[in-house]
Amino acid sequence: MHAANKRLFGRRQLLRSGLSTIAISTVLSGCSTSSATPRRETKVVRYQGWSGEVLWHELAADLGLLGDLRLDWIGNTTSGPQDIQATVTGDTDIGGAFNGSILRLAAAGAPIRAVISYYGSDALTNVGYYVLQDSPVRGARDFIGASVGMNTIGAHHQDVLSIYLRRGGLSDAEIRDVQPVVVPPVSSEQALRSGQLDVSTMSDPISDKARTRGGIRAVFTDHQLLGPFSAGCYVLRDDFAAANPTTARTLVGGIARAIRWAQTRPREQVVARFQDIIRRRRRNEDTDTIRYWRSTGIAGAGGLIAAREFEIWLERLTTQGVIAPGSVDVSRIHTNEFNPFHR
Repeated sequence: MHAANKRLFGRRQLLRSGLSTIAISTVLSGCSTSSATPRRETKVVRYQGWSGEVLWHELAADLGLLGDLRLDWIGNTTSGPQDIQATVTGDTDIGGAFNGSILRLAAAGAPIRAVISYYGSDALTNVGYYVLQDSPVRGARDFIGASVGMNTIGAHHQDVLSIYLRRGGLSDAEIRDVQPVVVPPVSSEQALRSGQLDVSTMSDPISDKARTRGGIRAVFTDHQLLGPFSAGCYVLRDDFAAANPTTARTLVGGIARAIRWAQTRPREQVVARFQDIIRRRRRNEDTDTIRYWRSTGIAGAGGLIAAREFEIWLERLTTQGVIAPGSVDVSRIHTNEFNPFHR
């Protein structure tokens, strides 16, 4: 196993339950260390991947948009929260997660900043809450007591579901009676069809692939609930960006141009490029699912971040007491300064 992977996996028991005060304090104290001798900026960017998917920095590198930067893949992640926690602890230099997860870490004092949107929901690409065709689950009240599969707790799928249930008239006690179950995205369809779950969250292209087999339907999608929006961002540590400003600008700029390339090219061209990248990197992955890719889902040109894409989740988290009112300033936890599409 790669040495960086060993360090990362050794920390995961801590990371599953969120960063401790000790872990955050360690990172913060490391950020305050200074040296009288100027050092060169790093040209190597460490990151985690997703099996069967192409990340925007991977596409940027393939398109020649990262200049002299080199990407160092240290393994695959299992969820957005784990990915950005690895960035906070210094195992990686860039990570991506749902904006609500970023807010949770920011409220805990994590020294990170969101620098570019990397996924979202639109009419073509979104997250759906799927049931079997003959399921009695048809509206918000039918979720009471139901098991709902999602890739991680306390992130996109659970927060969207909470908004849906609250809008459907459920009380806090009734919402707590809904049973979230952690299921890897690749197993979400099978878990639903085998009866292990009452409801399974699936995003495109996994849901597209599942729908072609028939027998399932969506109760609702996040796009139907909230309209088009970017849902998650890549983050950089404050100390990384401060010590490597040119690298940060080159990295984010390359990602922005890669996103814009995908936003403006025919779908078939993007899919073909993704399939080629997956085959050439030789990670023993399936390229079948990527055939169902339909759009970036990202609302802003080149991944530009809108403040409202954090504010909607902050309002929910403060209302539910997860984040103390006034403890997070949205304007301070994201920036478009490195994005070339920012005017």
